[in-house]
Amino acid sequence: MAKPAVVSDNTFQQEVINASNEQPVLVDFWATWCGPCKMLSPTLEQIADEKIGKLKVVKMDVDDNPEVASKFGILSIPTMILFKNGKPAAQLVGNQPKARILSQIDPLLS
Repeated sequence: MAKPAVVSDNTFQQEVINASNEQPVLVDFWATWCGPCKMLSPTLEQIADEKIGKLKVVKMDVDDNPEVASKFGILSIPTMILFKNGKPAAQLVGNQPKARILSQIDPLLS
């Protein structure tokens, strides 16, 4: 299974904002102590595998990277934000089933 890349406050601009001009980037905002975040992880790995070449999936630990989390108003985790063309295009909060995640992001993968 593909492991989503890990991004930080320092790499976010390049790895997410700039990269989303080439292909959409799904960011999973999470924390090591968050049970629902851990339950979501295998689902995101499956999506990363299935969408190779169409979608980049990355993870950002909100405890280690408070700057970006604050900038995008992350109050609950897990929160997923899909970035496209340098901007947020969709957002899901909580441990969502794979079908729900795909129903939100698939229309934006073009």
